[in-house]
Amino acid sequence: MPNDPITGKTVIVTGASSGIGGEIATMLAQRGASVVLAARRRERIDALAKSIADAGGRAIAVPADVALLTDVQALVQRAVEEFGRLDVLVNNAGIARLGRLDQLDVDDWSAMIDVNIRGVLHGLAAALPVFRRQGHGHVVTTVSTAGITISPTMAVYAATKNAARTIMEGLRTESTDGVIRTTEISPGFVRTELADGMEPSARERIQAGMREFGLDPIAVARAVCFAIEQPDDVEIGSLTIRPTVQN
Repeated sequence: MPNDPITGKTVIVTGASSGIGGEIATMLAQRGASVVLAARRRERIDALAKSIADAGGRAIAVPADVALLTDVQALVQRAVEEFGRLDVLVNNAGIARLGRLDQLDVDDWSAMIDVNIRGVLHGLAAALPVFRRQGHGHVVTTVSTAGITISPTMAVYAATKNAARTIMEGLRTESTDGVIRTTEISPGFVRTELADGMEPSARERIQAGMREFGLDPIAVARAVCFAIEQPDDVEIGSLTIRPTVQN
């Protein structure tokens, strides 16, 4: 797209195999970015990369588990090798395992900590050296409105998202030299596969809300593009996107 400020940028999108991540990657590619699709489900990101390429865009698929630092480091290295630069890291990978604290689902707690917190930190550890070397870079992280209003069964999930929010704010305060921009995106109910890994009662409740009033994930993709397209001296620090009927 001529004169589009997103054209020519190289963007990594984690959690790109479906939902919000897939829409972000697709929209960015439509606007001329080179996108690096990362997720654990290789067949999904391979298919999306092919779809983007068939439509005239530029995309590569790199299987990666954000809970593993070596995977994320290899992801960033591949992006730079393929496209010569890295302009934006979209930390979108996330999981939700809902349940009361007295259910003591320690394994689920650990899984959310590994993906939702360590995954963000691993992204920073891999991308920040590249951004500093280039003299520019942008970190966009998907958090959640679940961290704004704490609901029963969501305590640990909300805690991981609030940890990510705190990390992003810390990065912002440490990055006032104009090299690194930060953006946190807090979606409310969005129609995604986030509930698929939940236990049945929680899954049914969340999926019912998604069906009733959940946003199309393209709404979040538009917000991410809005943050990325700003001039280098403009930082969209935080955006909350929820259905108008969500309480």
